Amino acid sequence: MVAADFTEISELRQGLIRKALRYAIFAADPAADLVTAPFDAGGILQELPAGYVPVGFTTTDGVTFSGDLSTSDVQSGQSSSPTRSDVESDTVTAQWVPQETNAAAVALYDNLPLSGAGALPALGSATWTWSRPKTPPTRYRRLVFIAEDLNKDTGNAIYIVRHFPSALRSGREDEQWTRTAEIARGVTYQAYIDDAAETDSITWIDGPGWRDYAPEPPAGG
Repeated sequence: MVAADFTEISELRQGLIRKALRYAIFAADPAADLVTAPFDAGGILQELPAGYVPVGFTTTDGVTFSGDLSTSDVQSGQSSSPTRSDVESDTVTAQWVPQETNAAAVALYDNLPLSGAGALPALGSATWTWSRPKTPPTRYRRLVFIAEDLNKDTGNAIYIVRHFPSALRSGREDEQWTRTAEIARGVTYQAYIDDAAETDSITWIDGPGWRDYAPEPPAGG
């Protein structure tokens, strides 16, 4: 056997530690197109399909993606640990607290449509008014989360895009009115399998800074 160099085999790379230096959340009604190609062939971030609206500023807690995994174990008399384990459920949620009182934040919090009948009008164009229905509707959304980081060596942008093709409100925080803080409307949305996308969550990483990691082509190649 060949002696190992720990520094080489550990492959510790500070430049691969990612942060969301800037991030944004977008929401759309189910009629909007799925996000299938957030980058072009050169890794340049593209505009979202029509119908996606920005949620705006959030608290400094940002977006929290949580998971709930449950398994079913088989116990056997001859083993102190399970002899078989199968996944029963594996879900993912996103939680954030908007700070702006805009149409998207209000709609996501109070379960209103983002477009069409029942949607809030443009800011300042008319009085905003909405009522809670007797029977709360089951209103699915399409959600997109985009984070921007920088390549440590080149300074070029790296983007992480996460798409929930079908998400349902699963929780909301208290709405508090006080002179010392903004009126915030925190929500939690759970991702569900979308028939067309055949998944509940899609993630892409690309951008000029990501392409900078590509290995140099061999000399003369």
